[in-house]
Amino acid sequence: MKHILLCTDGSEFAESSYRYAAWFAPRLEAHIEVLNVSDVRSQKMAKRNLSGAIGINASQELLNKFVELEYERSKIKHQKSQLILDNAQESLAALGLSEVTLTHQTGYFVDSLLECEQRSDLLILGQRGEGASFTAGHLGSKIERVIRSVNTPCLVTPQDYQPIQRLLLAYDGSPSCQNALQFLGNSAVFKDLELHIVIVAKQPGDEQATARLREAETQVRAGGLTLIPEVLVGHPEQEIVSYIDKQQINLLIMGAYGHNRIRSLIIGGASAYMLRNSHIPILLFRH
Repeated sequence: MKHILLCTDGSEFAESSYRYAAWFAPRLEAHIEVLNVSDVRSQKMAKRNLSGAIGINASQELLNKFVELEYERSKIKHQKSQLILDNAQESLAALGLSEVTLTHQTGYFVDSLLECEQRSDLLILGQRGEGASFTAGHLGSKIERVIRSVNTPCLVTPQDYQPIQRLLLAYDGSPSCQNALQFLGNSAVFKDLELHIVIVAKQPGDEQATARLREAETQVRAGGLTLIPEVLVGHPEQEIVSYIDKQQINLLIMGAYGHNRIRSLIIGGASAYMLRNSHIPILLFRH
């Protein structure tokens, strides 16, 4: 059985990620592990800052109070994590997934994720986290670090859920896109759905772009999808965003590392734009 690692911080983006996890799990025949990580950075910063403030001659009584305070903070963080995991379990059960694994870790999020990733076939996490209400228009602080660090396919989910019916593969022939093609060709998760394969050329009549598109079609035909190939001309980020809106695409599939301008869609400024503004989930593959 496959394994989905669902990362949650209990934010307003979490409920949508639970629904997407419930969509993928039966189609992948996968078990879901829900991960919540209590970040230790604030605790370490508090210790360092207070130590400097009280000086070498601080009384033992003050140090003891500090230890007690940190103990209480740790208890509260643990209780909060348990509430988040319990809520995730209840939400997933309501969606028909009664058997899930709940995992709480204390440490650094990306480090914990890399440890759990080793047993996972798909990662799912929200587009933004706890600070979403006051960081509108900003990408979640952990997302880019996650994308740069993990090797497992990663589904980044928006705030609002919508059923997946039409897929868009933004293709450029890169190794990471080849991994996406392999997944689409070998997995029945998207069977009977509509797959738009789009390649963005610099100018009309680009024979190389047309050849790459035909190769992509051949590789995914075994996946039982309805294929709609399209060569667009222009700037990749603009053309892809426009195509998503016009064709009412429900899921964008991309390689996390690509060729030329398409590379910047994920690693550079345009990537931040897509992930920050997308109203549909983005499934990222790495090489």
